[in-house]
Amino acid sequence: MEQRTSAIAAISTAQAPGGIGVIRISGTGARQIAGRVFVSARGQKIEELPGYTALYGWVYGGEEKERIDEAVATVFVAPHSYTGEDVVELSCHGGLYLLRRVLDAVLAAGATPAGPGEFTRRAFLNGKMDLTQAESVMQLIGAQGGQALRTARAGREGALYRRIHASREKLLTIAAHLSAWADYPEDDIPQLDEESLLQSLREVETDLARLLSQFDAGRVLREGVDTVIVGRPNVGKSTLMNLLAGCERSIVTEYAGTTRDIVEETVLLGGVPLRLADTAGLRETEDPVESIGVDRAKNRLNTAQLVLAVFDSSSPLTEQDHELITRLAGMPAVAIINKSDLESKIDNEYINQLFQQYVYISAKSGDGLTELQQAVETILHTADLNPSEGILYTERQRDTARRAKEELDEAIRALAGGMTLDAVTVSVEGAVSALLELTGERATNEIVETVFAHFCVGK
Repeated sequence: MEQRTSAIAAISTAQAPGGIGVIRISGTGARQIAGRVFVSARGQKIEELPGYTALYGWVYGGEEKERIDEAVATVFVAPHSYTGEDVVELSCHGGLYLLRRVLDAVLAAGATPAGPGEFTRRAFLNGKMDLTQAESVMQLIGAQGGQALRTARAGREGALYRRIHASREKLLTIAAHLSAWADYPEDDIPQLDEESLLQSLREVETDLARLLSQFDAGRVLREGVDTVIVGRPNVGKSTLMNLLAGCERSIVTEYAGTTRDIVEETVLLGGVPLRLADTAGLRETEDPVESIGVDRAKNRLNTAQLVLAVFDSSSPLTEQDHELITRLAGMPAVAIINKSDLESKIDNEYINQLFQQYVYISAKSGDGLTELQQAVETILHTADLNPSEGILYTERQRDTARRAKEELDEAIRALAGGMTLDAVTVSVEGAVSALLELTGERATNEIVETVFAHFCVGK
């Protein structure tokens, strides 16, 4: 696999003004390049410093060696750095113009611009992390909530690798036994117990099936879920929206039809990011503007990944409520019986029979919010996730895990169907190959390039 070792550089902090900005330099000659632009206040040379040392001084650049900014240079010596190479990080003031001036000076001193994800790519190629750990870096950066952060951190610490490694080792043991039995029939090798072999294959297949079944729930934590709040007018949809948003996002009045368009907000409910849409009340209306809002609400309902269906506890179910319940058949929905602080007149038993998840809340006071959070986590299956077990993060990972499972299914069918052990061996080796590709231990240049093309420059 092709590997560059020449020094690269990039701005590693966000492309926005901030208090501090960092330019990272990594590779052969990184300390010498930094030494051409950085002058220590004490006159010390970056090239002579041991690792994990910081110096205060100034960065100079341009044809006239103009002082650009004061900075702190932090030195990391190979192999004890993020990339496994010599690394220098120049921390200066975080103005975008300043950072670009410093980066220009570093590039003029001999570094080349880093490509997307090139620092992490070098860390992978230098054995500092496997491919699943490298992919979790971007999940850490993009985490939108505590649960997503814990899941990404577990991946960065090797949870998924350990899970895949355990399955792969079981398959390698099986493959080695099969190969030895087939290649050396005259030697004193114990006869294969086909029942034990079948059980071992099924154990690995079961773990891969469970790993694949958790992918969608993990994606919900990373990317959020399109959620629509629906119900007839005046059941408390906008009050619920404001409760979840933590501010007055939707207008609330006692008049039906106040919400005429879709009001959107992204909120965190527990650890789950919800891309919320508060919609117009579902009813027949002759108001042309409100009618447009109702049509938009129905269209949004058809594409929602999660529905929060709101009903008024203080009044009996209406024809509009029944129509909504019928429309929601088979959809992932939580019934929210609002205004629980008022006398109940709704047919609770009817609601409970038709919805897997239902909660009683007062959107006005906030009572029942914890129960709503638990209901949402249950229906999206995020409550069952254990980040420390390791979960799949990307479509690439899911595809390779799926291929490994398909190979195992083929091996199990071959063994159960009485086919030769050679056929079983081929499928087991195919599963091992897919798992090695998942962790990056047997990945092509094309796969590696594709993975890191999705990274930001500077990471």
